[in-house]
Formats: sequence, structure tokens, C-alpha cells
Amino acid sequence: MKRYIPNLLTITRIVFVPILFWLMFIIKSDRSIFWAMIVFTLASITDYFDGLLARKFKVITNFGKIMDPVADKLLILIALVAIALPPIKLVSIYAVYIIILREILISLLRNFYVKRKIYIPANVWGKVKTVLQMFGIIFALAYYTIFSSFVTKYHYQIRFGFYIFFWYIAFITILSGLSYFFIMKKR
Repeated sequence: MKRYIPNLLTITRIVFVPILFWLMFIIKSDRSIFWAMIVFTLASITDYFDGLLARKFKVITNFGKIMDPVADKLLILIALVAIALPPIKLVSIYAVYIIILREILISLLRNFYVKRKIYIPANVWGKVKTVLQMFGIIFALAYYTIFSSFVTKYHYQIRFGFYIFFWYIAFITILSGLSYFFIMKKR
């Protein structure tokens, strides 16, 4: 039974995708953004335990190799677009475009190799990118829903800090994408 837990966590994250979309784009209220932060945080926690348990139980599956990154990408991209658009606007939409482009290119690359029965695992840069994106999104949503009303005097500086942080993430995203191409070039 334990060997199914990592895949169940991945499936849970996939179920969170439409819920997050609904909360961030359909409902459009401060309360729904707060609940979106909770859903995104829970999804991020399942991502951590998914990988941890898969390694601990030694149950790395092809399903997990494919669906884990897909679930992460969908959750992160939905949240990034939401925090780049009004009313939140804590990320440059151009940084989001860079991240989306990288995700599309790497997904196409992975799909190309999956058809040849070659599975490309996440490398260290990809993991760093995902962790930074998840923490950045959680902090941005927490700031918007909980803390922004307490620090209105410093909103411009904090917003600028988020912009810089997400541009840094966009740079790490580019590096992680390039590393996949270099890895595959060696094969």
C-alpha cells in the first residue's frame, strides 16, 4: 500500500489544479485569494512529501516522473499568472512569460524523449526553481491577503521586492531550462 502514496499525492495535486483556477480566476475576491493561498500551500506540501516518500519507499514510477512535473507546472503557472494580473500585480508579466516559455520548451523536450522511452528526471536547478517559485507564490499570496493592509506605507517597496525576486526566479528558470538541453546533448 505504501508504494501508492507518492502517486496518490501527485493525483491530489492534479485535483488541486482546477480548484486553484476556480479560486483565482472565477471567484475573484480577497477571500477566494486567501483560500487559493491555502490550496497552493497544501499542494506545495504534497509535492515535498511526494518526492520524499517516493525515494524512501523506492517507488519511482513512470507515472510519477511524468505527472509530478505536470502537476507542479500547472499549479505554479496558474498562480504566477494570477499574481501578475490585477488586482494582485506582484510579479512582472514579462517574468511570467519567460517562465511559461521555459516550461513549454522543457515539456516538449520531455515529451520528445518519453516517446523514445527516455525519462528526464528533474535536476538540481529544476528543483531549486520549483522551490523558489512555490515559496515566492506563497509569500506573495500571504502578503496580498494578510499583510498588505498592515504595511500600506511600504507597499511600493514590498511590491518592488517581489518584482526583483520573481525576476531572479525567471533567471534561475532560464538556467534550469538550459541545463536540460546540455544534459540531453550529452546523450
